[in-house]
Amino acid sequence: MADPSRPHPYQPGAVSLFFVAKAGVFAAGFWIWLLVLVLRTSSATGLHVLAATGAITTTLVGVVLGARMALQHSAAVRHAEVKKLLVDISWNAFAAAGNAESAGKVVPFPAAPGDNDRAGHRPGIDRVSVLDGGARDRSDRRR
Repeated sequence: MADPSRPHPYQPGAVSLFFVAKAGVFAAGFWIWLLVLVLRTSSATGLHVLAATGAITTTLVGVVLGARMALQHSAAVRHAEVKKLLVDISWNAFAAAGNAESAGKVVPFPAAPGDNDRAGHRPGIDRVSVLDGGARDRSDRRR
C-alpha cells in the first residue's frame, strides 16, 4: 500500500481513460455493423466501405490513445521516482555535511555572511561591472 504521507504522482486519469473507452465502444460498434452487413448481403456496397473505414479508423484511434495513456503513466511514475531520488540525495548530502567528522571529506554548507564577509568590502578583490565591458584597465578599478 502507498505511503499516505507522500503525495501521489500525476497519472493520466479519467479523461484519458474516457477517450480510450469511447474509441473502443465506437470501434466495437463499427466492427459489429460491418459483420452484420457482410452476413446479410452478398455484394459489397457503399455501406460496407463506410463500416470498414469506421472500424479501422476507430480501432487505430483507440490503439494510439491507449498507447499514449500508457506512456504518460510510465513517464509519471519515472518522474516521481526521479523526484524521490533527488530528495533522498539532497537529504543524504545534508545529513552527511552535518555529521562529517573532518572538514576534508564533505563540503560544508555556507553560513550566513557577516557584514565584513561581503566580497565588495574585502580588500584586494577586483569587482568588474557588467556595464564596463572591460573598457577600463585593472588599475582604474582598484581602490
